[in-house]
Amino acid sequence: MTDKTVLDATCGSRMIWFEKEHEAAVFMDNRELDAVLCDGRALNIHPDVVADFRDMPFPDNSFALVVFDPPHIDNLHETSWMAKKYGVLSENWRDDIRTGYHECMRVLKDGGVLIFKWNEDRITLGEVIKAIGVTPLFGNRMRNRDTIWLVFMKGVSCR
Repeated sequence: MTDKTVLDATCGSRMIWFEKEHEAAVFMDNRELDAVLCDGRALNIHPDVVADFRDMPFPDNSFALVVFDPPHIDNLHETSWMAKKYGVLSENWRDDIRTGYHECMRVLKDGGVLIFKWNEDRITLGEVIKAIGVTPLFGNRMRNRDTIWLVFMKGVSCR
């Protein structure tokens, strides 16, 4: 389906990217949006592919690297600036995150790497790992504003 080697499965406005139009990446999100945040900054979400991370439109074994930065905040009004910028977790967030993780692994090539970003503002990393049911290979233990980066590899597990 694509000759690109990287998938950002939840790209939003591509905040984590240094090169927001990287030629090796497919940028996917479940929404498109042009908005102005409360501080006057523009928020633009224009993925290459509009799709849900729980049901990706890619064949198995498509990418060498997948980035998964799902919404991490619950109980937000969908029109709030935080919801617009980051998205909102559903009441079934455990199932959503578990399903999203498994979709990411499905589209990864054997030996491919999944970078998982989580913020512990409301839900702890322990709860997320319990929901996924898989322990990451490694990640940062030093927390910067409660944001944690985890690394998983398809075919290599800790459990």
